[in-house]
Amino acid sequence: MVADDPVTGPRAALIGRTDRRGRLLWSLPKGHIEEGETPEDTAVREVAEETGIIGEVVAPLGIIDFWFVADGRRVHKTVHHFLLRAIGGALSDADIEVTEVAWVPLDELAARLAYADERALVERAPALLADSA
Repeated sequence: MVADDPVTGPRAALIGRTDRRGRLLWSLPKGHIEEGETPEDTAVREVAEETGIIGEVVAPLGIIDFWFVADGRRVHKTVHHFLLRAIGGALSDADIEVTEVAWVPLDELAARLAYADERALVERAPALLADSA
């Protein structure tokens, strides 16, 4: 999710979640595809649910494929990430799964994001924004 503020420049809406060790880990909003949704629909819905921001898809950022453990079992997840432009809403951490939300300048994303695969994806954002202007 990107908003372009003439004073601060392009920013991304990130979500922070507290892990089992009590650390706040920042990441891109994401979630599972509901029946009948396209990956783009899911991205718009999940960003709205997790950040309060309404967005429109600008371009695909890429796909991340990973495994994690939940309730003692291994879970495989594939996440389609998209660059979205903010068109409404207000930043909110009302989602029960989210500890904090923040607008982060694009040039600070790599330092803030907890996961290397997400850092690699957001490196594409400035060029995609330039192409969409």
